[in-house]
Amino acid sequence: MIDLNVKINNFSLRNPILTASGTFGYGLEFQDLVPLEELGGVIVKGTTLERREGNDYPRMAETPSGMLNCVGLQNKGVDYFCQNIYPQIKDVDTHFIVNVSGNSPETYAECAARIDALEKIPAIELNISCPNVKHGGMAFGVSCAGAASVVRAVRTCYHRTLIVKLSPNVTDIAEIACACEAEGADAVSLINTLMGMSIDIEGRRPRLSIGTGGLSGPAVKPVAVYMVHEVAKAVHIPVVGLGGIMTAEDAIEFLMAGATAIEIGTANFIDPQVTMKVKRGMTDWLERHGCRSVNEIIGCVK
Repeated sequence: MIDLNVKINNFSLRNPILTASGTFGYGLEFQDLVPLEELGGVIVKGTTLERREGNDYPRMAETPSGMLNCVGLQNKGVDYFCQNIYPQIKDVDTHFIVNVSGNSPETYAECAARIDALEKIPAIELNISCPNVKHGGMAFGVSCAGAASVVRAVRTCYHRTLIVKLSPNVTDIAEIACACEAEGADAVSLINTLMGMSIDIEGRRPRLSIGTGGLSGPAVKPVAVYMVHEVAKAVHIPVVGLGGIMTAEDAIEFLMAGATAIEIGTANFIDPQVTMKVKRGMTDWLERHGCRSVNEIIGCVK
């Protein structure tokens, strides 16, 4: 038997495979296709303090080896989650992690505080790629000061495991990871989507309603592996790796680069059962290479 158990802060995952926010709904949508209890955990769709309608359509566009999206964090707000979704997921035998977004440190903190009251939610993932409305719309995650301000505010009122999701649209992602660690982050996840654009040359207009969007899928994987490797060398907290994972081999690359766990995102749209295939493939690879535990390969590439 291969031991797939890994730890992020003070809670254990039965395996390193998580689902990426925004690609797996609340998990309930996939329960007829995927045995949720066999996942390491489910990171639910982005949740904000107030209800958000998201951006106008079209808000997805296929690109070579990937996709662009500008969904805009459409959700019914944290109170809806607490009252309607939480009762449905709290007794499912896996970890549910809530992805939290906001437009000021205060809104992040208030949203996190309401989730802190939910006993069966062991962690949150802060999406700091959101625009800071108090400072001209620049994303919190593109500067050390911006990232630190959100983590500091949330840490004062959130008492469980705090994962911070980092933007790749920066000069030095390791520097920002260190700033998050200094303010009390228990782990960092990376990468969020890369900014991109696609143009309909017949219509002479962008394919997305707001012009630009986030690029995900296999096209971003080499960038993601590189950034995970750089951040893992710079921080003393666990790193969760994501970006273009389609196969077990992709996931193993991230683990070797220094990730303790991985998130599968865009691949869920192509194959709803990809998480289970990655889990089986990872186990097979470890067996073939004489490994007794997945922890033997985490960070083995220096």
